[in-house]
This record gives sequence, structure tokens and C-alpha cells, in this order.
Amino acid sequence: MYARPPRVSFRRRPLPHLIALLGASLALGAQAEGFIEDSHANLTLRNYYLDRDYQDDGAKSEAREWAQGFILKFQSGFTPGPLGFGLDATGLLGVKLDSSPSRSGTELLPVSPSSGRAADEYSRLGLTGKMKFDKTLLQAGDLNLALPSALSSPSRLLPQTFRGAYLTSAQVEGLTLHGGYVDRIAKRNSTDYEAMTVASPNGRFNGRATTSHMAFAGADYGLSPALTLKAHYLEVADLYDQGYLGALHKAPVGPGTLSTDVRAFFSDENGSAEAGKVDNTHLSLQFAYALGGNRWTLGYAHQLGDTATPYISGTELMGISEMTMSSDYLNAKERMWQAIWDYDFAAAGVPGLSARMRYVRGDHIELASLNASDRKEREAQWEMGYVIQGGPLRGVGFRVRQSFYRNDFPTGAAFRDENQTRFLVTYTLPIW
Repeated sequence: MYARPPRVSFRRRPLPHLIALLGASLALGAQAEGFIEDSHANLTLRNYYLDRDYQDDGAKSEAREWAQGFILKFQSGFTPGPLGFGLDATGLLGVKLDSSPSRSGTELLPVSPSSGRAADEYSRLGLTGKMKFDKTLLQAGDLNLALPSALSSPSRLLPQTFRGAYLTSAQVEGLTLHGGYVDRIAKRNSTDYEAMTVASPNGRFNGRATTSHMAFAGADYGLSPALTLKAHYLEVADLYDQGYLGALHKAPVGPGTLSTDVRAFFSDENGSAEAGKVDNTHLSLQFAYALGGNRWTLGYAHQLGDTATPYISGTELMGISEMTMSSDYLNAKERMWQAIWDYDFAAAGVPGLSARMRYVRGDHIELASLNASDRKEREAQWEMGYVIQGGPLRGVGFRVRQSFYRNDFPTGAAFRDENQTRFLVTYTLPIW
């Protein structure tokens, strides 16, 4: 996905400082029954290598970096009584293992705009207070969102988060309500919170315009075990607003299970429309059939209106093109289809091993700022992952992903022809 270059801070905040702050948060609740008893903590290690080998004649021929990430997470229980209080804390540290100014820009690490040099390390601490009443939870502080219109991006070394308040309620069986307000974003390769902007590859919108806040509300309803309905609304003040309707249905068909996934986004300008014109309807339909260890997926998405689908820079939109590696497939007028094959080798007696093959193609693309229309893009992608099942290295996970992306966009377009490789090693160590 495309992300606006981060505002970089090279202030050093070593991991011991984060650990000290985490310890202080624990001390605050040490006398509260349930706060500690129901708490847990873990340390996740992420070793990430990302290589973009550009195949066009651009000024930069490659972006290649290697980094080590540490994610220290503490989640408290709740104090006793009808109204329970708790505190979560996340310490994040990224360390450069290999980079140079000629190869920086993978978004694994923050980069100095003047020198192009990646920081040796970057870190931040996220604190989240929480309050629970029965099946209603209010969180305030550092937030990880998984909304249709705003997915905290998990696709780099460290997670991307927001600052704000988020209320979820499941008081009615089968119904989950969402509501919230956020005013800042911490990008996946940044140390600081900053004002939110709209993603603007190829000059789709005014990417310099900022918003004071983003507010959202929504509902997910399990009408039956087989059918889930979703309706959400998001307002990004003075930039755009976006409605979402979705439905997911699962049913046995023959010896397997057929899933039908319908998603629709409706976007327009908001307030003073500082991002420029926003006029987009994004419709998609996807079918998946699971049988044994196999899952075959066919999907189609269609863009209507005069502009691309907007989303917050640094995040991802939960369209059917999510988790593609080289483009977002959300351009104006674009018609996109994809075919995916997933296989879980546990069905063949090899638990922990999985594979995916994916082909995505978009056409009829309009790039107004580049005076281009009826353009095309395509991407072939494969990946394999394995989690060690036993022995002293049990739980260590390996994943390799590779994509081959091509388009006929004009010179200077944001999405460039490339061969991209990612290799990720992860391990989560439970502390208690």
C-alpha cells in the first residue's frame, strides 16, 4: 500500500526506557485484585528483509533494507466490581541491520528527507487505558483499529496505531457496536503521532491537507451462524467521509464450504473538502470455496465515480485487494479481478506449513493528474510460511513473499514496475 513519507524524529529512546515505563504502569495497579492476576505480557521479535527491484528507468533502481523489531506488550486484567479499569502498554523498538541512502525507502525504517539515510533505531511507547462494563469496553490512548475504512497496517516491521478513544459493545447477542474518535496517527515507520492525511499516490487528492480528527460508528450483526452483516460510517473532518456496507455468507456446498463476500464503500467530500474532489463508489464481490486444505478464491471490484477510493495515509482499506504488495488497486475507474489459491499442508500431514498463489489484474484505470486513461496493472504473487511445531525452536515462524508487478502508467507514477521480495522471521515469547 502507498504511504506518505513519515515525519522523522531521530530522538533516541532505548528499549530500557520503555521497559522502565512499562514497569511503572504495572506498579500503578499492583494493589488492584484482578489487574495483575488476569494480566499477561509477551515479547514479539520480528526480523524483516524487504527488497524492491525496480524494473523501469526511474532514478532509483532498488530499495532494500533489513531490520529487527521488538514488540513488548503488556495487557492488564480489570479491577473488581461492575465497572472495571485496566491499562495496556506496548513498547516498540526497530533496529537497522542493513540500509544505505541509495537503497532506503522500504518503510521498514524512518528516513531523513535531506540525506536519505535511515535511522539506526526508532522506538515509541503506546499506553491505552480501558474501562469495562459487562460486554461494553471503552479504550483511550494508543489504538489498533480493524475497521473496514481504517485498518491499522500490519505489513511492516512495527504496527501502525492511532491516538483516540474507541468504544465497542456486544450487549445484544450477535450484535457488536463500534464508535470512536481519533485525532492523530503513529505510522509504522515513525516515532511520533502526527496529523492524518489522505493517501495520494499519483496525485489523486491533495495529500498535504490534514484533518483535525476522524470519527466513526458502525455495527456488525450475526444474523445467523452463516450470515454476518456490517454497516459502518467514517468521517475524516474536512477531507472526506465514507460509508460501508458488507455481507459475508458461508454455506456447505458439496463436500466443501462456499463463502460469499460482498463489500461496498461510498465516499464523498467532507466539510471544506481540503483534499479536493472525492466522488467514488467501490463495489466488490468475492467467492471462496474451501475443501480439505485447499481454498480457491475469485473476486471482482469495480470503481464508479470520478475519483479513486480515499483512505488514510499509512493505513490500509479493507477491500478485497488488501495485502497486495505493490499497488492498492483503488484507482479511479479501475476494474480489478483476482484469483487466489491457498493451501494448508496440515491436510497433507505437514502442520505449520502454508502456501498462497495470487494473481491480480486491473484495467480501465484513469490517472487524471498524469493525463492518462484506460491504463492497466497486474501482479503475480506467491508466498509460503512455516511455523516450527516442536523442539527448542517451537513457535518460530518463517514467511517468504514475492511479487512481480507491471503497469503501463506514465513515467513518474507512484506505482512502479518491480520485483519485490519479503522475508520475515517471527517469534513470540510469553513473559507470563
